Amino acid sequence: MPSVDYFGDVSITIAALIYSTTPDKGEQGIVTKFLQEHSSGIGLFINNDSESELRIGVGNKLYAVSSGKKILPRVWYFVAASFDIINGQLSIIQKPCITPSNGGNGPRIIPPDQHSVGSRNSDTPKNLSIDCNAPLLIGASTQTANSNRKFCSSDYVNLEENISLPEQINNFNGKIERPLVSLTTLDFNRAEELCINSSAISNEDFLLGLWDFSANISPDASSCKIVDIGPNENVGILVNLPYRGVTGQHWSDSMSYVSSPDQYGAIHFHDDDIDDSRWEVDFSLKIPEDLKSGCYAARLRVSGKSDSEHEDYIPFFVRPAAGAKPAPIALIIPTASYMAYANDNLNMESPIAQLITGRVTSLQPSDLLFNEIHKIGYGLYGTHNDGSGISISTRLRPILNMRPKYKHFLSPSVRQYNADLHLVDWLTEKGYSFDVHTDADVDTEGSNLLNKYKIILTGSHPEYQTEKTLNAYHDYQDQGGRMLYLGGNGFYWVTNYHPNSKNIIEVRRGDNGTRAWTIAPGEYCNMFDGKHGGIWRVRGRSMAKLVGVSFTAFGLDVCSYYKKAPDSENESCAWIFKGIKEDILGDFGLVGGVAAGFEMDRYDPSLGTPENTFLLASSEGHTDMYMCVTEEVSFNFRGYYGSGGGGDQNPLIRADMVYFKTPREGAVFSVGSIAYCGSLSHNNYDNNISTLTANVIDGFLSPGPLP
Repeated sequence: MPSVDYFGDVSITIAALIYSTTPDKGEQGIVTKFLQEHSSGIGLFINNDSESELRIGVGNKLYAVSSGKKILPRVWYFVAASFDIINGQLSIIQKPCITPSNGGNGPRIIPPDQHSVGSRNSDTPKNLSIDCNAPLLIGASTQTANSNRKFCSSDYVNLEENISLPEQINNFNGKIERPLVSLTTLDFNRAEELCINSSAISNEDFLLGLWDFSANISPDASSCKIVDIGPNENVGILVNLPYRGVTGQHWSDSMSYVSSPDQYGAIHFHDDDIDDSRWEVDFSLKIPEDLKSGCYAARLRVSGKSDSEHEDYIPFFVRPAAGAKPAPIALIIPTASYMAYANDNLNMESPIAQLITGRVTSLQPSDLLFNEIHKIGYGLYGTHNDGSGISISTRLRPILNMRPKYKHFLSPSVRQYNADLHLVDWLTEKGYSFDVHTDADVDTEGSNLLNKYKIILTGSHPEYQTEKTLNAYHDYQDQGGRMLYLGGNGFYWVTNYHPNSKNIIEVRRGDNGTRAWTIAPGEYCNMFDGKHGGIWRVRGRSMAKLVGVSFTAFGLDVCSYYKKAPDSENESCAWIFKGIKEDILGDFGLVGGVAAGFEMDRYDPSLGTPENTFLLASSEGHTDMYMCVTEEVSFNFRGYYGSGGGGDQNPLIRADMVYFKTPREGAVFSVGSIAYCGSLSHNNYDNNISTLTANVIDGFLSPGPLP
């Protein structure tokens, strides 16, 4: 949204490189200063016939010229249009500019009749004056000039002042590169030189703006500032974090925008991008300084009713007060994983929802609500309206499936936030003193935070981790810290917080890992730090190096139990099983009915499990709904259990419970199962999973070396 107030009584040229992903969805603004409610202004659009169109509105009368050629999806075009005020003429040109690679997964060849240049002219009254108070928008047009919402300097950008935002309409899906606006009828050949050939500017004061999206993307593309390389320096501000660091029209062979920013000169806009709902504050709560650290929620009720139709909760977490003496235990709440799974809506929109769960999905009132108000945005398991994967998620909007009492469709009970409350409940009932921090806190404070505690506990599914959090856990272990990983499929996806806001995360899912979607070719590097995305295993940081087990399988119907392994009898491990006579562990529970399942991790020295690791127990008896993770399948053929065998055939499908020591009398205990914490409360907290967990925590709290 460049800051441009008025065009005046002048001729105008608008040009850009565009790559539309939904050219047939209807009207979409490319570069506009057009107020829809009064049909006034000027703008370059895609029209309802999927053609580029220059449109002028004056006095509720429209004048337009279109290319006469349909824009094809996932094809780069040079589009330019001009308004000659003296002669009263509109002109437009639409020209495909395809290379063998720049379309990504789009076509290299298009029909010959579409490959020809679309060029047209149309007449208007001479000396037609354009008067419009809409802002200049790239990737949209203006419905009303003021939406009563502001883009604030306190959000995550440095602005000299808050900017009032318009109400947008006709949002564009796809990529735009090097848009320009000229206050003259610029020759289209010269416009093409400026857009496609990146020609140098020389004495062209008539350029209102030429925005080079690659100008400030290295070493990271998180900035919301877009640079005008023209003489007027009309800086633009990006709203709702469309994707930067994406391939442009010039892309050929580079795999990193950091090393080759000139090949990544585009921004990918989506009509459902969201970084912040920008709602006004309805109420606020000042946390008392003496409030105990823990998990809390603000309860909202309509007319005092407590049923699911009238009651909601807004969760929040309270850290210990500054200067307070730390508890011996810290529970790290995986809020990045909560943001990743925010509003996933897979139960309604995934075509394989019932296949992967083996049952008809059940819907919660919040699921039905989300289907009515999609504008609050999905998490990282959805796709944008143009089919591209969502790689940015924010907590600055309602997250309807991270609430107390919410039952997730992926399990017959609870998952993520509510599953972590099983551990909070058990710690509280057992009388353990513990503090609560979030993974965002660990990202900020590193091992300095963790080193305050004798023991660190994870939640049930700490899947999304940043480089800083991994480094903090490794440093904590190396300095003698003791850690319990009480979940499954943790420490898996390369995750980044926005450099200026812990409210926003990014994950670019590469072509490896068990994933909901795959990033476009050439776009593997994270927008927020410029480094390669995907799973940590691809970057040499398999979770097994940290917690002794690696993500191996998932199944979403029912869970199973653990069976003790020979190492459980080792004299170095006997204390862990004190008071436990059974060989079968956790054949009960609230999540999937048993302790081992949903998403599971295995012991594997080839993936980094330390050589001194004890394999204490392994699960067995999983159903054929359980499948191995895709990164374990390098080749498919009949009879190979890795590609098709389920939990009743494949030896890789299991949850392993492990224990190993780290330097300076540190230690790690891992359970390799999302369902584990759901078994802690069984039989009024008197069961072998509860006893085993208490043995480990008590042993880790004891002074002196472990056995």
